[in-house]
Amino acid sequence: MAIGSPPPLSPRARRIAEASCAVLAEHGPRGLTHRAVDAAAGLPVGSTSNVARSRRALLELTLRHIAERERGEITPLLDRALSEPPDAGAAAPAGPPEPAEVAALLAAHLRQAVTTERARTAVRFELALEAVRRPELAPLYTAAGAEFRRQAVEIVRALGSRAPERHGWSLLAYVQGVLFHTVAGGTAVPTPTERELTVSLTELLTGMLAEPGADGAPG
Repeated sequence: MAIGSPPPLSPRARRIAEASCAVLAEHGPRGLTHRAVDAAAGLPVGSTSNVARSRRALLELTLRHIAERERGEITPLLDRALSEPPDAGAAAPAGPPEPAEVAALLAAHLRQAVTTERARTAVRFELALEAVRRPELAPLYTAAGAEFRRQAVEIVRALGSRAPERHGWSLLAYVQGVLFHTVAGGTAVPTPTERELTVSLTELLTGMLAEPGADGAPG
């Protein structure tokens, strides 16, 4: 989730935002108070208020922090997925990347999002709902979602899609569905393995790329 290229957060703001994520993950939005974040960050009372005066500012700071973290993870992933190394001994670059190669990279990132970064993923969904309840947060979250979609379109276009807008939407819907189903679907929902994610992503990408249709996207 990237939101353009805003200035990076200061170390103090990043520490507070990380503590805010921890509070949201454990207690939900109702438990998010400046004092709770101060305690989670191990900072004196009033420290959070000095950085984010209002609850809205604290939520925005938390969303910016998540966006910054994910930008730092996804940008290198995209660079690897979309790079076209030259063939050995050839002057021209090779063709588009193979769907299975891109699927493996995406699967590794997805697996991390539902295991080691599971709490952060849950917080992102909490913030999505807060953006619905609090319209003033919607522009920031909408911008983040637009960047996700742009990246998905960029991926399928590099793979040779003849309908990149529509296929990018489908890829994003799959990714968000896996994240939500795994993180918020209850304990009965098994966490997919990296191999399972790679197989299903390969099937999705291969099927879309074989489709002859014209470009378009759901309204």
